[in-house]
Formats: sequence, C-alpha cells, structure tokens
Amino acid sequence: MERMPLGISRFDRTIGGGAPAGSVVLLAGESGAGAREFCYTSAAMNGLVKVDPDMFDLYYGDLEQGVTVPESIHYVSFTDERSAVVSEMEFVMDDELVDAGMSDVSFVELAEEYFQVTPVPTNWYADGMADITELGSQSERTDVLEALGEFLTDHATGNLVVIDSLTDLIAAADDRLGLSDLTVLLKGLKRASHRWGGVILLLVNAEVLEPSDLGRLKEATDGTLSFEWESGGSERARTLVVEEFRGVLSRLEDEDIVRFETEIHDGGFDISNVRKIR
Repeated sequence: MERMPLGISRFDRTIGGGAPAGSVVLLAGESGAGAREFCYTSAAMNGLVKVDPDMFDLYYGDLEQGVTVPESIHYVSFTDERSAVVSEMEFVMDDELVDAGMSDVSFVELAEEYFQVTPVPTNWYADGMADITELGSQSERTDVLEALGEFLTDHATGNLVVIDSLTDLIAAADDRLGLSDLTVLLKGLKRASHRWGGVILLLVNAEVLEPSDLGRLKEATDGTLSFEWESGGSERARTLVVEEFRGVLSRLEDEDIVRFETEIHDGGFDISNVRKIR
C-alpha cells in the first residue's frame, strides 16, 4: 500500500511510513492537546523535503523506504491570513524550520467565500487578498463548501492538503450551512480522495461538537486521530489515540499499541512514548 509521510517521524515509522495514499484523516482534539500543532508540523516538515533536505534530515531523519512524498503542500484557512498562521507556528517551532518549511507551502485563504454573506465588514477580510488563490469572483460563488470542493478537485491529486478548520464551517452551520451538507461533502471527498492519491488532514475542535455530530464526521472519513489531555498526579499529559483508520489501525493492534504520549518542542509535534498492552 502506497504511503505518504505525515511529517511526524516517530509516528510515521510506527504506522509503516505514513498514512495510506488517498486518505482523508480527521484530527479531532481537545483545546491545546496537539491537533493544531500536528497540522503545523505536517505542513512544515513536508515542505522541507525538497527545499532543505539537510534540515529535514536534522528534524525528521530518514524517510521509510517506498513512501511517496507529496508533490505539493496546500494549507487551507477560512478565517486566518498566512502571516497569522506562520506567526503562531513560530511560537511552536523553531523560526528557521518554519521559514524554510513554509516557503514551499501554498497558503489558500477562503475568507472571502466564508465571510461574504455575514455581517462582517468587507474590509476586515478583503484587504491583502492579492496573493489568494483565484477561486472566482463574489458574483460567481457564494458558497464556501462549493469553493472548497472546487479547490480540492483542482489541487488535491498527489498532494498533502491541510484544512484549518472544520470548526469554522461548523460554527457557520446554523445560519448558512447544515452539518448534513458538510458530512455529505466529506463522504464525497473520501470517495474522490482514494482516486487522487494524496492525503487530506481535517482539523476540528472536538469540544464544540455533540458526540453524535463528531461520530458523523468520523464516519465520513478514513480515519481519526484523537488528541486528548490526560491527568495523572499533579501534571497533565497530551496523548494521541488512533481510532478507526484504513490501513493503519490493524498495524497498531498487531503491535498492541493503545496510546501515544506526545510532546511539543522546537521541532514541532512529536511522539514521546508508545504505550502497549501489558
């Protein structure tokens, strides 16, 4: 099975080199538990592969044999500008790593499609739109899901796409979208992605969702990485649990792995310990 690196070296090695090509992966996390940092690290590390192989080797190490690196990396945001995301990344990771890694990442803002039918003043989100991927004029499109779908159709094949975040779309669901519309889009995306052969990461804050709604999102994707806080003694620890995941979960079950302990350092998101069934 062809695999594409997620950019988290110890995790990639554990699951056979990366996610199966064609996967749509839900990153569902509690606030601050590491899901967003996983996205940042994945984008930056994959961006380093071609731009600075020496720095990639320093932070990631060797790729597993037979993996396919993404042809391009796209980071999609509905509400934030590139500068805001990069600034936040620099709080998490080494500045040099972010600068080099993100230089090869295409940042795609869908703020115009997201905000244009809201009370938000146009000049709050339209300034500095010159470097945004051209996705059509306001008169041609008003639906953010349609804009996202068309972008993925044109740019997801063979690539890594990070979508930050489904939480923004869910926040707008009451007024303009239905959660059912989003779920149907994800089911269609899951079907198409298997043909495209890339990897799509979908970030969502699990705390804003009812369990049944989160379950619907999980069902519409190929796999879920669940990022949680775990209390023990006087400290809290970040943990990662791999839920139903085509081509990945069975491998972890064979190794009796039940949970990963994680950490965040200058190299980004990382695995600090692997728990196995005793």
